[in-house]
Amino acid sequence: MNRRPLRRCGATAALSVALLLSSCTGAALSATGTAGSGGVGDPLFPALGNGGYDVRHYGLDLDYDVRRKHLDATAEITARATQDLRSFQLDLEGLRVSAVRVDGKDASFSRKGHKLTVRPPVGIAKGTQFRTTVAYAGTPQELRDPDGSTEGWVKTSDGAFVSGEPAGAMTWFPGNNHPEDKATYDFRITVPRRYTAVANGELRSEKVSKGKATFTWHNPEPMASYLATATIGTFEVHTSRTPGGLPLYVAVDPAEAAASREPLARLPEIIKWESGLFGKYPFSSAGAIVDHTPPRIDWYALESQTKPVYAGAPDTVTVVHEMAHQWFGDSVTPKTWQDTWLNEGFATYVEWLWEEHEGGKTPQQQFDALYKDDPHNERWDFPPGRPGAAKNVTGTAVYERGGMLLQQLRRAVGDKTFFRILKEWPAKYRYANADSKDFIAFCQARTDVDLKPLFDAWLYGKGKPERVF
Repeated sequence: MNRRPLRRCGATAALSVALLLSSCTGAALSATGTAGSGGVGDPLFPALGNGGYDVRHYGLDLDYDVRRKHLDATAEITARATQDLRSFQLDLEGLRVSAVRVDGKDASFSRKGHKLTVRPPVGIAKGTQFRTTVAYAGTPQELRDPDGSTEGWVKTSDGAFVSGEPAGAMTWFPGNNHPEDKATYDFRITVPRRYTAVANGELRSEKVSKGKATFTWHNPEPMASYLATATIGTFEVHTSRTPGGLPLYVAVDPAEAAASREPLARLPEIIKWESGLFGKYPFSSAGAIVDHTPPRIDWYALESQTKPVYAGAPDTVTVVHEMAHQWFGDSVTPKTWQDTWLNEGFATYVEWLWEEHEGGKTPQQQFDALYKDDPHNERWDFPPGRPGAAKNVTGTAVYERGGMLLQQLRRAVGDKTFFRILKEWPAKYRYANADSKDFIAFCQARTDVDLKPLFDAWLYGKGKPERVF
């Protein structure tokens, strides 16, 4: 994500921050099965996600009336039980649920906050794959994050701008809304005829009937829920392929087309350059969505898998940043929100590498300028490996100090080992989850240099580190 705020948002329909920060644990229901817990123990967002099952696939059928701002939808969720279940929970904020079925049979359900509790007619044994179908409808709402920014299903003058980090996915579909539970996705999105609906992955079909257009998208690689999108608008669409044959799908709001043209024209070049640094591009397609969003939107871009979503025309460095996330954040995803620096520190460092590539400052010069800056700068407010509060998940320290840590790592291990790490880390954890401990162990295994002092100071130490490596 790239949050470069131009303004702070006004009042919006908002998810209670207390719900995100509190835990909702299910209780045992019988001797033969237990309830899946609400929340997976995330250090910053303990009520997000659910225990007891692992989602394998989402099939989302969405019908959105742009004029009425009304959504009629069905979600089919295929999962495997990781414990015996008499009930389980899904994350869904707002919207009215009309029916739930489990393996084709009616299931009872109840709502509390953003938790939908499902009670199947027959208990589900550990290891069993099961399919849950949820029919729901209503007007999806925006969320106010703990840091004050806006996410979720954001209504625009010509549709909706969809952003999910960290919690917004649950404003438009039910699921296990935590980065650790990744799944494949299929989208079937129906909109009025003159609109376009863009989702992750590849466009399988576009059909027009009775004044409506239905877009079918398939995302075959595992994806965290916060990276899913279903952005709707009146877009100029351009399809092409990179010189290496990778399909590109670019959708741009006409109001942003002129300013977007040059940065997006460099997308094939950026993908090739980053592939040289980090290894093969991890997905079967790429692209971008550039929307023209309401003035209240106070952030700039999100690394939605295969197609970053930009709130307005991006500059080239922002495209570089969001495409770096396809490796760092999308393919390799943090186990918890506490490890967001593994996304943003890397993407920030890639910006510095790009500037050097373009004949500008070197990463060391970037580091030196930031290190010499005011010792009271917010980049020193908290250590990136221990943000401490949900509002800090996209704080300056996560980005800038995370990037500075990587430059310190480069100096400690040398260029050869460092660039080997940049390529081998996303290869080892391709389509998986990892945390800071995994990264430290991964780096230490590739050098005889003792890295503990470095990580103690730059990842976990309070205030401005005194030691420069």
